[in-house]
Amino acid sequence: MTIAITDVVLRDAHQSLFATRLRLDDMLPIAAQLDDVGYGSLECWGGATFDACIRFLGEDPWLRLRELKKAMPKTPLQMLLRGQNLLGYRHYADDVVERFVERAVKNGMDVFRVFDAMNDPRNMKAALQAVRSHGAHAQGTLSYTTSPAHTLQTWLDLTEQLLETGVDSIAIKDMSGILTPMAAYELVSEIKKRYDVRLHLHLHLHCHATTGMAEMALLKAIEAGVDGVDTAISSMSATYGHPATEALVATLAGTEHDTGLDILKLESIAAYFREVRKKYHAFEGQLKGYDSRILVAQVPGGMLTNLESQLKQQNAADKLDQVLAEIPRVREDLGFIPLVTPTSQIVGTQAVLNVLTGERYKTIAKETAGILKGEYGHTPVPVNAGLQARVLEGGAPVTCRPADLLKPELAELEADVRRQAQEKGITLAGNAIDDVLTVALFPQIGLKFLENRHNPAAFEPVPQAEAAQPVAKAEKPAASGIYTVEVEGKAFVVKVSDGGDISQLTAATPSSAPVQAAAPAGAGTPVTAPLAGNIWKVIATEGQTVAEGDVLLILEAMKMETEIRAAQAGTVRGIAVKSGDAVSVGDTLMTLA
Repeated sequence: MTIAITDVVLRDAHQSLFATRLRLDDMLPIAAQLDDVGYGSLECWGGATFDACIRFLGEDPWLRLRELKKAMPKTPLQMLLRGQNLLGYRHYADDVVERFVERAVKNGMDVFRVFDAMNDPRNMKAALQAVRSHGAHAQGTLSYTTSPAHTLQTWLDLTEQLLETGVDSIAIKDMSGILTPMAAYELVSEIKKRYDVRLHLHLHLHCHATTGMAEMALLKAIEAGVDGVDTAISSMSATYGHPATEALVATLAGTEHDTGLDILKLESIAAYFREVRKKYHAFEGQLKGYDSRILVAQVPGGMLTNLESQLKQQNAADKLDQVLAEIPRVREDLGFIPLVTPTSQIVGTQAVLNVLTGERYKTIAKETAGILKGEYGHTPVPVNAGLQARVLEGGAPVTCRPADLLKPELAELEADVRRQAQEKGITLAGNAIDDVLTVALFPQIGLKFLENRHNPAAFEPVPQAEAAQPVAKAEKPAASGIYTVEVEGKAFVVKVSDGGDISQLTAATPSSAPVQAAAPAGAGTPVTAPLAGNIWKVIATEGQTVAEGDVLLILEAMKMETEIRAAQAGTVRGIAVKSGDAVSVGDTLMTLA
């Protein structure tokens, strides 16, 4: 049986290796060659690409999809869709899910790999049904993880539920590289034994190379009867990423599983990306080989590079090992949930908060509270009862499909975006609904993107390859380390190496002006920022009397919303920030007198 190859170079490869920074201008020159290979599909959209386009790159993600489809008409394009979360970090009403899928298909998407971070099939149903109703390929997903709550029967039950919902294929998604070769063989064998003869089930496997087991897992899965696998072109493979395409093609050549792909064509593509990748060196993670810590922390490849980048933004890069040790503890508190977007981001952010504040759950992120309340769906086992009681504040947890509690919201979202566009003088795209959906998924950064769509200066500068000749060093080398610097009102995190060499790492807050730390206004206790980020909303007002635990403001940091609460009762004095302001760790936001 020929094995179908999905190459993830245009999505998960760069998401895992250099924080989703690959630009469309670096994709289009190689698109025709990619289209000529004969891949089963090319993953190029979804995941974190939508977010990165509008947050960092200043690219319209819908335009990216259309351009890629135009450049690669022969190969099915594939995306990763977070079920009821779509590409955002909350659940959306069914009418938004339906319209998003419709627009993705119209813009060129062919294959939708639909997953839910909780492995709750109720959260995948609306998206899977929408995909099939619009004539695209619906691939249901098992987000693989291990814990005392997960057994072989767990995965067989979920497979059965997805088949009852209606799918065209099923993917096993090993986002952390923790699927052992023997477990891969057992899982694939059992699924195929139960469903292949009756349903001719197409089964696909996605693995990350982080722990060093991925190539072996793919091979054992192929022996067990898997139909397709994910790989990445060699120059964009390994470490946080995926097994190399050419290695698997060569391994299977001349066997019953021969992929039929031409390794010479692949080598030409690899050579191209070998040069392109040099431009993105500043965003590369630290991993040089394999990382056995992931076998415990279960951190996905993309999460690991983002976590490193985000800790640098917090001036806390030295805390990575502490955060990795805290992640499994937070995961257990949240019911042994899988670590895949958005739960990976939620657990990671909460672990960072626990480490940086010096006290576990001193601050509970809004999304962490959402999981504890049941707003994201069923957890594999019950969550920490004490934490749940703390966030419920006497209320009851959600037990139904979370989206059942949401009223249709598309019409209201569309009206709101059109109103804001008119007020701010924003010209919406010809297909205005695409802009509406962009803002619906990312309200704050989506609107900022629309305001600055034709203003490259509002986003990260286009990366450049390192100069062939070293730049002369300063007479007095600068101290090495990670620093936040301001250039024309924009904050950037830079890395100063020994000897004074400077390389940009990331825009700390691409669209916001930084706020200077304010001194407390008169006597009182300062309320400070636990993380670097942007002020999402100021809740408290000057002179307001607040009780201990009242929400004072909401901070957007590490793509999550963190509620800053009053540590004591008092009166609000000297509010130093407003919505949209950038803050650094320790900045005074207001004072409680």
